[in-house]
Formats: sequence, C-alpha cells, structure tokens
Amino acid sequence: MTQTSENVTWLTQEAYNKLKAELEYLTGPARAEISAKIAAAREEGDLRENGGYHAAKEEQGKQELRVRQLTQLLESAKVGEAPAADGAVAPGMVVTIAFDGDEDDTLTFLLASREYASTDIETYSPQSPLGTGVIGHKVGEDAEYELPNGKKASVKILKAEPYEG
Repeated sequence: MTQTSENVTWLTQEAYNKLKAELEYLTGPARAEISAKIAAAREEGDLRENGGYHAAKEEQGKQELRVRQLTQLLESAKVGEAPAADGAVAPGMVVTIAFDGDEDDTLTFLLASREYASTDIETYSPQSPLGTGVIGHKVGEDAEYELPNGKKASVKILKAEPYEG
C-alpha cells in the first residue's frame, strides 16, 4: 500500500522491495544494455540519420527519468503496515462510493499514489480532489469534494477495505 502525507510516501515492505529491485535493475543491467545499444548504433555511422541511435538515446532518457523518480520516492519513503480495516478511508484502501447518495451510481477505486497504480482497479491519488474529500471519513458517512469547475460534489462512503493487490 502506498500512503502519502505531504512529501512522505508510506510503503509496505513488499512495495518498497519491489521498487528497490526495479531501481537496482535500472541502474545495473538495464544501463549496460542501453549503453551497448547506443554503442552499436554509433558504429553504424552518420548519427544525424541513424534511427536506432536516436531511439536508444530516447530510451536512455526515459530510463534515467525513472531512476530519478524511484530514487526520490525511496529516499522519502517510510516502510509501514497497510491501513487498518476500521471502516475509515485512508490511503492504501479500496474505496466504494455512491455519487449524490445514489447507490446505483457507484465508483470503486484504490486510493494510492501513481507508483501503486494497478491495472485491475482505477487508482486515485490521496492528493486528488476526490482523495482529499474522502480521507478520514467512515463507511456510511457523506463526504464532499471540489470539482475542477469549483462546484462541490457529495459522495457517500459505501466500503473501505485495505488493498490486497
């Protein structure tokens, strides 16, 4: 689970280990692979018209950006436990809400930072308007958040459970 409060990101030990392993791969074997691709493309000659060289350099740039993101994230991360299943909405939980109290118009999402985004469930950041509106509310309570147009929207918290992904 990822819990974010100001600039601190809370990670379970499992999530921390996974991100640390990705960083170690990117700064080790992946860097060697991209350097070899660039060197091989350089040997092909004229760099101005060398698509392989430019693609490899672009891949290297994306990889180094991810290295910086992971380094920054892991430096500020705190390792801790997933939120308690006490019915209160917290980062790292799967939350089901009903819009305007209409229990047929619902949304279920993971409240977590992008690093924990999942392909099997929509993810909302704790800093998003909806995220900040629902944090701390308990199941059965109404919560309010501000829409991009400045208007307020109301939702009812139907479920809040720790993410098991």
